[in-house]
Amino acid sequence: MGLLRKLALAAAGLMLSAGAVAAQTTVKWLHIEQNPAQVKIWEEAARRYEAKNPGVKVEMQFLENEAYKAKLPTILQSKDRPHILYSWAGGVLKTQVEAGVLEDITAGVGSLKDNISAAALEAFTVDGKIYGLPFNVSQVGFMYNKDLFAKAGVEGDKIKTWDQFLDAVKKLKAAGVTPIVVGGGDKWPLHFYWTHLAVRLGGKPAFEAALKGQNGGFEGETFIKSGELMKQLVDLEPFQTGFLGFKNQQALGFFGDGKAAMNLAISHHSATQRALAADKKGIPEDKLGWIDFPMPAGAKGQPTDTLGGVNGWLITKGAPKEALDFVKYFVSDEVQRELAKQNFLIPTYKGAEAALSAAFMQNVARNIAASKYHQNFYDQDLGPSVGRVVNDATAEIAGGSMTPKQAAKAIQDAFKQGN
Repeated sequence: MGLLRKLALAAAGLMLSAGAVAAQTTVKWLHIEQNPAQVKIWEEAARRYEAKNPGVKVEMQFLENEAYKAKLPTILQSKDRPHILYSWAGGVLKTQVEAGVLEDITAGVGSLKDNISAAALEAFTVDGKIYGLPFNVSQVGFMYNKDLFAKAGVEGDKIKTWDQFLDAVKKLKAAGVTPIVVGGGDKWPLHFYWTHLAVRLGGKPAFEAALKGQNGGFEGETFIKSGELMKQLVDLEPFQTGFLGFKNQQALGFFGDGKAAMNLAISHHSATQRALAADKKGIPEDKLGWIDFPMPAGAKGQPTDTLGGVNGWLITKGAPKEALDFVKYFVSDEVQRELAKQNFLIPTYKGAEAALSAAFMQNVARNIAASKYHQNFYDQDLGPSVGRVVNDATAEIAGGSMTPKQAAKAIQDAFKQGN
């Protein structure tokens, strides 16, 4: 064979191998999940998808919750931004849509939307266009340690009212038990108290009126009263020593170690507390109870109203088509059932909730199904700038450096400025 022919064949071989490399599509997927057992299932789903789709690589990237929120605006402006992003929907999602950094995936979702919970999908729909696919719905409530309740002579299943709840806190303190652990350093776990009290006191009408600037907006009676009841709890000193310096992950580990009776938690934290406990076992299923957030006197909301999140995956502008294809697989019946079986989430794929094996999570799934008003977290629903003030102001109430009136005024001022 002549030298020129050999050179030509070698060049063709190089071009072929370069073509094979070029055919490799990498899908970059950014998440915030800290439970290794859940991440393992996610990784296995990614590897299965790769096996079914030769030439596609799914690359997982992790950022801690607070770092993710802080860095996200910069990440979204980067040319090297991830293709799949974690999202809590709400006003933060709307801001991202307005910034033009997300892909409208309405056409690509196709018939899958008929199999996804309509309310969950609605959370990822802006102006009639779908920008993300939900994979988890959650409820906020008090998870409690049955052994510590028994030690203090408290019956968790009998706590229905705010006064009964405060009475339980007093009994736990008297028995030498830390009533509640909270990750006050992250602030958002404290905003659950103020927000949930507003959901209970005013129901959906109060929130919708505040959005329209009616009845004093977020400075109205419902929201000042929420702060006053929150302060009533804070004055009992129910939290662990140094609670304003605790991160939420620390707080969940503290609860899992049996050092506090309660944690106002997102439902899937029932699994996270086990992963973060020192013994990696935490509070077992049979020792873990759930209390729906109690009803204050004169509440206009319904006991069935829920506060919680809808979590999903967004596709960024210019992402390869395989990014949406992978997310569709991730929210499919197969993967959702696998995650539900381990009680990591309340699935959004219709029927997949039948795989939930823990009574704790089955109860939460029933609560969400019965809820006619599911309020998304205020710090997400009201958008990034107002949400930040909600978290700051509620942490100030807890720390004693702001009155309930001052906190409500700060939130309303931020809302007016942003709208």
